[in-house]
Amino acid sequence: MNKHTKLARAVKATIIAVGLAGALQSVPVHADSIHKAKEGDTFYLLAKQYGVDMNKLITANPSIKASNIYGGLDIVIPGEGSKALMSTASASAMENIIPQPLSAVKVSSADKTVEAWGKNFSYSKTVEVKATAYSSAASENGKWGAVDYFGKPLQLGTIAVDPKVIPMGTKVLVTGHSHSNLPKNAFVATATDQGSAIKGNRIDIFIPGSPQTVNEFGFQDVKLYILDK
Repeated sequence: MNKHTKLARAVKATIIAVGLAGALQSVPVHADSIHKAKEGDTFYLLAKQYGVDMNKLITANPSIKASNIYGGLDIVIPGEGSKALMSTASASAMENIIPQPLSAVKVSSADKTVEAWGKNFSYSKTVEVKATAYSSAASENGKWGAVDYFGKPLQLGTIAVDPKVIPMGTKVLVTGHSHSNLPKNAFVATATDQGSAIKGNRIDIFIPGSPQTVNEFGFQDVKLYILDK
């Protein structure tokens, strides 16, 4: 190894160390932290991982159902100590130095599989649609309230569709969207709702949050992978 290589590595190590130190100094010792959910995470496992009370963890995340945790979700870890903060700050500092992949979705058209969060899904076809979003507000759900077409509570992963285009009960992988209250890159959804304005290649995505926050979604062109059962 020549001296220029050694110098370059030394400089990089110094930059990382300074970045980590700065990140740690800027975070309160007992502040809440954010865990980026991955496939398979549960409130029970996260409570054990971070050493926090599971009920406090659930209370800190009122918009996330325990049975509906997706990869990419931001989960608040209440009152975390130095261990979790070290992990969060370290990851944040490293992300500023090491380039991250632009997309977590990898598609293999040959065998019709799509990979998201390290998990492979088989799909039968893709559908390009125009997407909007709706909240649980009474003004958006009429006399039926915050339930889907089958009377089940709205949850992350509920989408309204035109049954002539996407049959009810169809599972899809939604990609190409952008909203702070949705998992990044991709999430699995089920067609369990309908709407009078949802006709043709249109979907309406339920997003937990206030109407004002949900309205930030606007109109977006998204791609659906129709998943095999």
